[in-house]
Amino acid sequence: MSLKKSKFSNKDKRYMKVALSLANDMVGLTGENPSVGCVIVKNNEVISSGQTGLNGRPHAEYNALKSCKKNLKGSKMYVSLEPCTHFGKTPPCSNKIINSKIKEVLFPIVDVDTRTKSKSFKIFKEKKIKVKCGLLKKDAKKIYKSYMYNKKKKLPFVTGKLAVSKDNYIYSKKRKKITNKYSNDVSHLLRYKNDSILISNKTLNIDNPKLNCRIRGLSDFSPKRIVLDRNLSIKKSSYIFQSANKKNTIIFYEKAPKVKIRRLIKIGVQLVKLTTNENNFFDLKFVLSKIYYLGCRSLLVEGGKTLTSSFLKYKLFDQFYLFKSPNKLGKSAKLNISSQLNQLSFKYKKKSKLNTFTGKDMIYLYSK
Repeated sequence: MSLKKSKFSNKDKRYMKVALSLANDMVGLTGENPSVGCVIVKNNEVISSGQTGLNGRPHAEYNALKSCKKNLKGSKMYVSLEPCTHFGKTPPCSNKIINSKIKEVLFPIVDVDTRTKSKSFKIFKEKKIKVKCGLLKKDAKKIYKSYMYNKKKKLPFVTGKLAVSKDNYIYSKKRKKITNKYSNDVSHLLRYKNDSILISNKTLNIDNPKLNCRIRGLSDFSPKRIVLDRNLSIKKSSYIFQSANKKNTIIFYEKAPKVKIRRLIKIGVQLVKLTTNENNFFDLKFVLSKIYYLGCRSLLVEGGKTLTSSFLKYKLFDQFYLFKSPNKLGKSAKLNISSQLNQLSFKYKKKSKLNTFTGKDMIYLYSK
């Protein structure tokens, strides 16, 4: 089947935009599965819609089919990604679509998962179901950028983030928050959109961060906390220690007293033992591969100067958000990162200024 020969009407585009919007809403919240949106149309009327559930199940097509109260025979399905055709933890969506008597399925791009990739064409054709692919392809690729990266590299999609003053400092004892409250809200949205967040033990013990999403209604979607702590120096009084459980905290370490290890295991922290190099640093590439193996697909790095420098050195960020304040920190400031910012601009050529409502603060997005 030639994808280029498929023709689409303005109505097709309109319905697919809805499916893509549904998919985009759940990006970062569907675990190891891609976020998918689905719209079912009959006689030019939307009769049902669905999106992938939290942690990846149920699938969008299943939700749309199940919630439909009308006869599906002869309807059209607009889905943001090729429907799955393989048996996993759930039966394939293609079977449910066939049984529903839907007459046509449209999607923008094929699934990169080799278990499904391009297989729906043959399966649906055998059941006399029309298939069209390529509608709003560019829009879909933006949404599935991280998913495609996951499947290709077997690594989490890594987003870096730093807030800096006008004079390029990131720390001051006199002023805890460098950027304004609007930028702070954007930072929390980034936490909401990533399933995990990474910091070093220095950031943990100096700042005592919560690393959660503190936007009303979204706190339940806070990312899993991951800490690089070579000697398990985490303070017992820290928020991370006090709120740790089996689902929300992973710590990478090399060696520590048995009493500390037992204490952390007792409260539910998942400990991962790794060796460091001659400079007492973890191999970050290996850390990322382990994080992927543990189920992380989108990682936000809120590092300090050292951790950010290490990620920049090996170009491990897939994208980077730089929050820039119009205010100088002056004599009270510490940790100037001018050299790191130069490195960021040198290694990440694509830079865009985000159109956000953050007052006088500026947010720049760097990407490969």
